Amino acid sequence: MSEQTIIEDENKYLPENPWLSCAPVLLAVFVFVMDGTIANVALPHMAGSFSATRDESIWILTSYLIASGIIIPSVDFFSKYFGRKNFYIISILLFTIASFLCGTAKTLGQMVFYRILQGAGGGGIVPLSQAIMMESFPKERRGTAMALFGMGVIIAPIVGPMLGGWITDNWTWPWVFYINVPLGCVAAVLAKKFLFNPPYAQRQSGVKMDWFGFGLLTLWLICLQVFFDKGNNADWFNATWICWIFTISCLAAIGFFVSQAVRKNTLVDISVFKNKEFMVGTFIQVVMMAVLYSSVAILPQFLQSMMGYTAFLSGLSMMPRGLGSLTAMVICALIADIVDKRKMVIAGLSLIGIAGISFGFLNLQIATINIMIPNYLMGMGMGLSMIPIINLSMETLSNSQMTNASGLQNLFKNIGGAIGTSLVATFLTRFAQVHQYMMVGKLSDLNPVFVQKIQATTAALSQYTSVDVAKYMAMYSQYGTLIKQSTLWAFMDSFRIFGLACFLLIPLLFLFKKSKSRG
Repeated sequence: MSEQTIIEDENKYLPENPWLSCAPVLLAVFVFVMDGTIANVALPHMAGSFSATRDESIWILTSYLIASGIIIPSVDFFSKYFGRKNFYIISILLFTIASFLCGTAKTLGQMVFYRILQGAGGGGIVPLSQAIMMESFPKERRGTAMALFGMGVIIAPIVGPMLGGWITDNWTWPWVFYINVPLGCVAAVLAKKFLFNPPYAQRQSGVKMDWFGFGLLTLWLICLQVFFDKGNNADWFNATWICWIFTISCLAAIGFFVSQAVRKNTLVDISVFKNKEFMVGTFIQVVMMAVLYSSVAILPQFLQSMMGYTAFLSGLSMMPRGLGSLTAMVICALIADIVDKRKMVIAGLSLIGIAGISFGFLNLQIATINIMIPNYLMGMGMGLSMIPIINLSMETLSNSQMTNASGLQNLFKNIGGAIGTSLVATFLTRFAQVHQYMMVGKLSDLNPVFVQKIQATTAALSQYTSVDVAKYMAMYSQYGTLIKQSTLWAFMDSFRIFGLACFLLIPLLFLFKKSKSRG
């Protein structure tokens, strides 16, 4: 069967008005993705309410990621078992109900359990939404469709911290979850009324669950998440239990992929990785998600710990990134079906790299504009590159492969975000130690500048206390300055590494064929 015949056959199942399907899809995606970051700024408040330590409160975030990560590869099975439209509505309703329960939680155990339900409900929303958007439009219009899809995927994590900070400061933290309830109900009603349900996406009989593969997947992701969450605090492989957790995670991952390759009726179809474009595109997206999530985590930390910003102001500082993403969405919607998508991805990755390197030259005397401009460039780069690379990776797949491929791709993107967040925490710790070790030798009596500062500070403080105490306080002050400078350099090094990683992705784009355009 020729490619033209396949396209004509698939076009028979296109909805009469695909734009009606966009409303519930975009709303559901926006709410789900935003919830991944909106709770971050409220975490200290939740920990205080539950009398939990900081390490214990982290499970409020990780339980959500674990549950959604487990459900993502299972999307294809549940779509066949329930019917894709039914499963999509079930996912939205479960996410909405769990959001309400999260707001009513009185203990940490209740919150973790409700967050698992929330992640299980929301895990299928993004891959199903991506598949629905791709299938509802003909191939020559998918660039525009994915540009709209990207508004939820890219802008929502940026809006989340700002909105969460405002809600927490002005109301109380339960409203961070209650805000999902009306939006989720509206999305479910719109999905029931307008969502297109092609014949191949309807309920199928005789579908069996791959419980063996599902168990290996669960074990793999749980151990992997624990490894990333606790590895840095436990000094990584210097801790025996971290070595065991990592070994179990690797063995479970190997067992999962082997079982999916050799057994029948498996949880996912990994044969899509034989498609070069899909495999390369997925790898590029994994690195991009690592950069996105790490930058979202590191920049507020820098602004709060080094610059003295409040939680709301640090969230507000991400606003230019959202505006940059919005600008990119408009550009993508106008030119995505005309311009070679590889060029758009190259332009986007270049902007992200430039923004990362720009962040790598900040200091503690910067003005607000020095934060706003790189943020805007990074948001614009994410918008220009993320949507076309999704399109490039899926272009050579058939419509019947979309749901399975979207599930696998979003699983690895989820893992990429976890790896990026973990790496950036390690970078900050290790680089700060390296710079501190390099500079501490300057704090000696052989350094005339250091001696001069100690003498001046001691003279000023000796008016209020004894000379010995004043000298001790002066030395402690200089050591504090050294710690602050080494931490600043650690932030800068991390920004530069993530910027450089984006430039290193550009040569991979030449593995794709030149994308066709409408002219």
